Amino acid sequence: MKKKLEELNLTDNFLFGSMVEREGIGEEFVRTLLEVIFGRKFGEIQIVPQKVYSGSDTDLHGVRLDVYVETDSDDEDSLAKASVYDVEPEQNDNKAAVQGLPRRTRFYHAKIDAASLGSGEDYRCLKQVTVVMIVTFDPFGSDRMVYTIRNMCQEEPGITYDDGAKTLFLYTKGKRGRTTKKLRELLHYMEDTTEENAVNPTLKKIHKAVEQVRHDKEVSLGYMKIFEIEEMLREEGRDEVREAEKANTERERLRADAAEQKADAAEKRVKEAEAENAALMQKLSDAMEKMQELSQEVSHLRQQMKPA
Repeated sequence: MKKKLEELNLTDNFLFGSMVEREGIGEEFVRTLLEVIFGRKFGEIQIVPQKVYSGSDTDLHGVRLDVYVETDSDDEDSLAKASVYDVEPEQNDNKAAVQGLPRRTRFYHAKIDAASLGSGEDYRCLKQVTVVMIVTFDPFGSDRMVYTIRNMCQEEPGITYDDGAKTLFLYTKGKRGRTTKKLRELLHYMEDTTEENAVNPTLKKIHKAVEQVRHDKEVSLGYMKIFEIEEMLREEGRDEVREAEKANTERERLRADAAEQKADAAEKRVKEAEAENAALMQKLSDAMEKMQELSQEVSHLRQQMKPA
């Protein structure tokens, strides 16, 4: 059953996206998220809600990022002028979706990288990219709140291999690992976005903004529109199911008719064979009687031919 707008949490894509897009709220909201997640201050940031990377061909997969953030580069030794942060809430705990998360984030990195390096630019200009997935399920089964993924040398784990790519999986209910109290409170609040869970000044400020967005008429209309579209798609799906069931019923009827016709034809052939067999048996019986009569006649003639 679809949630009411007032019941949505920040791990729901619609509310999260509405917060990011909201003028006067979005930038401060995203800055707060980044500062709590990474435990440091952020300077100037540029936000692009719903950043879209189309496939380079109509047959190739594109991607839509929930929030794309550019900041000044964190690496003084790099020629890259900016760092990129992609933040994505995710609640889909379908087995296939969970198994696909590592390759999904790999694809996100690839699309961002491909668009961030100009022709002829030094590879050191490639931006530092961090993909942050905020998930309401444990993606790797180790009950950690933070999973940090980087590339490394398998044979020499101690070798520094900084390719500028990093992925964070933040599990809202994770218990293991050393994390800050503010991060634990933030993730709990994002999964269950209620006033009771806004337990510190930062979260109280976020919750005030959340309530503004939840009660905004344009946001409500947008949510209703999405509901109408989803309901229309569901109805179309139900129509397709009904049509499929109807077609399947018709196929079953035709199959049953064909089977009945085959059964009738088989029964007719059996009856014809039985009739032919009965006729043959009758002919055989007549032949046996005829032979018996002939045998009696032969015996009678032999008796007559004996000398007196």
